[in-house]
Amino acid sequence: MYKYFINLCFLLIFVNGYSQLNTTETKKDTITYKTGYGLRIGADISKPVLTIVDKSYSGLELVGDYRVSEKWYVATELGYEKEITFEDFTSSTSKGSYIRFGANYNAYENWLDMNNEIYVGMRYGFAMFDHTLNSYTPNVSSGSEGTTPYFPSTPSIQTPITDTGLTAHWTELQLGIKVETFKNLFIGFSFSYKIMLSIDDQKGFKTLYAPGFNRVFESSTGFGFNYTISYLIPFVNK
Repeated sequence: MYKYFINLCFLLIFVNGYSQLNTTETKKDTITYKTGYGLRIGADISKPVLTIVDKSYSGLELVGDYRVSEKWYVATELGYEKEITFEDFTSSTSKGSYIRFGANYNAYENWLDMNNEIYVGMRYGFAMFDHTLNSYTPNVSSGSEGTTPYFPSTPSIQTPITDTGLTAHWTELQLGIKVETFKNLFIGFSFSYKIMLSIDDQKGFKTLYAPGFNRVFESSTGFGFNYTISYLIPFVNK
């Protein structure tokens, strides 16, 4: 009888110990790490640097995004640019404001409470700008059939010609990263490939640069990059 009683006690102790161990493991497995959801705002710091080193350029760009789910962010960039473009026989200036808006998808799997991004983004861009033909050398045709027009050695025409209220529309694909260096402070870099949908040209002259789009090539494509610093204002942790 005592033998069965002792065995029963050992069995109860074992079951109780196993239950506590299992409960502890379950609690450990259910620990979750929350990250901040909110508005992240900042600026492209490459543009002020370029303004200092390149006297033909000036610009400012503000950036922002809002996290709507674990992987998706609504994002936008807005800014102002002025660019003087020098060609062999022309000099022109484009200046105006722009906005790009769209979404980013974060393809990076964060560990624990990390909040970094490797993202793919899509944007629609719109710019309103003025374009000025600062100086130009007109080509001359002899009037003879088969004779190629040429640029004379006479001084170029220096009288500026300006068209205002021009617009541009484009889409772009972005690839970028954002790294949380300190609590809620992010450093980021992105590269973009742009496709022009439509653009207004100055009368008698092709627009060579559109604010927010950068240089417009013959293929109606362009490229861009930015280097940003931004701060997250968390509204809620999830």
